[in-house]
This record gives sequence, structure tokens and C-alpha cells, in this order.
Amino acid sequence: MGFQPIQEQPDFGWFADHAVFRQAQELLRQYLPVTRLVLASSLSTESRKVYLKLETEMPTGSFKVRGALWTMSVAVRREHIKEVVTSSTGNHGAAVAYAARLLGLTATIFLPRGSNQQKRQIITGLGASMVEDGLDLTEAAASAAGYARASGAFLLSDATDPFLPVGPGTIACEVLDQLPEVDAIYVPVGDTALIRGIGTAARQLSPKIKIVGVQAATAPAYYLSWKQGRAVGTESCDTIADGLATRSPETANVSAICQIVSDMRLVTEDEMLRAIRHLLLHEHLVAEPAGAATTAALLQSSDRMVGNCVLVVSGANVSAGVLQRAVAS
Repeated sequence: MGFQPIQEQPDFGWFADHAVFRQAQELLRQYLPVTRLVLASSLSTESRKVYLKLETEMPTGSFKVRGALWTMSVAVRREHIKEVVTSSTGNHGAAVAYAARLLGLTATIFLPRGSNQQKRQIITGLGASMVEDGLDLTEAAASAAGYARASGAFLLSDATDPFLPVGPGTIACEVLDQLPEVDAIYVPVGDTALIRGIGTAARQLSPKIKIVGVQAATAPAYYLSWKQGRAVGTESCDTIADGLATRSPETANVSAICQIVSDMRLVTEDEMLRAIRHLLLHEHLVAEPAGAATTAALLQSSDRMVGNCVLVVSGANVSAGVLQRAVAS
């Protein structure tokens, strides 16, 4: 099937009518699967049923392709772009590479030095050019922005692009189609595009849903920002969960999550490793640390959530070394 860009430009205001998410859902289902929502018996109790939203089933092994494909479809329509450039720790870069190939565009992906080898291979396998520059995502993003200014390429930032969260927001639409009586959705938090999209769509469709964000304890910038109601940066973001490794919050993103997020949790490196192991052994599911973060939060003894809980398993691209550590934990 050839790619068909959207024909109309909807209102993308953050609290616009939920029709924009349904429009994105209609577009994306032409090219992407509706990921399964499965009952996790090993995590369920008498007082709650736990379901896993398997974004691991996406073509690049991560939810990120939703936002990349949706945003680039808008850009192709509005700007007639020929090249896209972005920065990423891996999954977003792979998503942009996948969407670029689908649209016939050139893609250049900037990654921090020493990024996840598996994710690097996915990016290059999709035909994108890859540049490793910077110690972390913040520095790689600066390099990508400089390249875009010099080359005239379309810069796609999953932290600041106003269109992008609509793509991952379709996850909430699917969840509510699959489980209308959902009470809470647990969402990994990196640059916040995922939780802003899911939270906004879910609250529009069912205002009672609790949105629970999960960050790595060693990369807590958005957790701290949510707690204090203002952007709070951190000096480092050293975590095995590269998808959660952010240290410089965007003020607009902080404002958004303060309005839509019910609770925020921190999980340790060991808790994420144990969650990877639990999902592998008990649910027969491979998850990367960011993807297992929601399970790690639910497994914390302090969690008292009841009812129907959905854990977004955001990605499967775990490195061999981290998987070995998890199995041994």
C-alpha cells in the first residue's frame, strides 16, 4: 500500500477535541498493527486485574513509530520535506528511519556515543545515516539541531514537536477500545511525548482514568519537575533505561504533565532488571528497561492500585548485556 498523507489539517491544540486522536488512529492503522492488550496473570490479584499493552509488537519494537509516522505525514503535507533529521537514544531514531523509508525520505539520526548496539543496528538496517555525537541525548540533540540549520532538513524532535504526541496518544484510543472499563494506565516517562499523548487522549475519552508516570530513579528530571510544578533539570541521567534518560525538561512539557498526570513513580535500576526478568519468565515477554519500568512500579510494595490497570510495555529492544544481568538478578 502506498503512503497517503493526511488530507486535512486538524486542530492540534493540547486539549483539542479527541477527534484528532481518532484521525491519527485511522491513518496509523493503515500501516501499523493494533497492538495487543493481554491479561498478565502473574501481576493480577483479587483486587486488581493487570493488562499489558504490547508496544513491543510495533515494526521497530517500540511505540515510537506511532509518533514519527504521524508527524512526518503532517510535515510531508505542509512542508514538502525531502530529508528528516533527529536525535535519539535509539528507539525514536529507528522510528524516524522506518517512517522515512515508508515516505521515500532521507533520514539522518544523531545518537549519543556508546548507544545501544541493537538499536543502532535497527537504524542502519532501515537505511538511515547515523552520527554518534555527544555524551547524552541533550548533546546529541544540539548536534542534530545544528545539522538541520546548516542543511535545511526537517528537524523532528520528539520532545518539542507539537504534532508528535498525537501519534502515541492513539495507544489510549486502542486501550479504551479494548478495555473500556480501564481505571489506570501506567506510562514510562522519558521526553514525555508518550505520557502527554496517552494522558491527553485518555482524559478526553474517559476523565476518570488515572495516569501514572514512571521514571528511572537515576534520571528523575520530569519526576522532580512534576513534584515541584516547574522545570527541574539534573546534572546527569545515567540509567540502563536509555529510553528514560532525559535531564533537561521542557517547560511546556512540565506544564502539560502537571495537568494530566495523577501520580509519578521512580524505579531503581535493580527494580527494572527484576521487572525484565519477571516479564520474561512469567509472561514470556521480552522488554527493554524502559518498557519494563511500568511493571517495576507496579511490583513496588507501596503500590495500592485496584481495579483494571494497564501497563504500557513501550519497547523490546534490550541489549544482550542488560538481558543477561536481568536473568541473573
